[in-house]
Amino acid sequence: MKILVLSGSPRKTGKTAQMVKAFKEGAESAGHEVVVHDVGHMKIGGCLACEYCHTKGEGKCVQQDDMQKIYPDLYSAQAVIFASPIYYFTMTAQIEDAIQRFYPTGTIDNIEKSGLILCSASPGVYAAAEAQLDDMNGYMMWDKAGVVTVYGDDNISEAKLQEAYDLGKNM
Repeated sequence: MKILVLSGSPRKTGKTAQMVKAFKEGAESAGHEVVVHDVGHMKIGGCLACEYCHTKGEGKCVQQDDMQKIYPDLYSAQAVIFASPIYYFTMTAQIEDAIQRFYPTGTIDNIEKSGLILCSASPGVYAAAEAQLDDMNGYMMWDKAGVVTVYGDDNISEAKLQEAYDLGKNM
């Protein structure tokens, strides 16, 4: 299975990156191919609601930015994992922009399941991100692969790194 990971942290070596690394190692140990896009450091504009993609663009966005690097992997993956720190009760703006840019695709039939890896300094701040995943899964008809949440002192603990590894391995 090919798994696309979109990592939305603006910190290249932060806790989210370490959790993604553990997930990737677990998935690759099970024979999966994993492609990680560090959207936290890519130039991706949010959806403009211009409808170019559905009128003149034949499913292609009018914006020509780093999202063009992601689309080929999005269209060839069987699973997608969204990894992000929680900033004020939701995923980062960088990953939200990438998710908005799924709009030109309509439903993405090649994806079978999706999941979350969420890091925070506080407990109990994951509901909005989990609800968004559930809504997206329902609309796209994807299965939920799983959710790993970590906060405070548990961030990058051996137990939480193992949980991320196991999510990858069990994809």
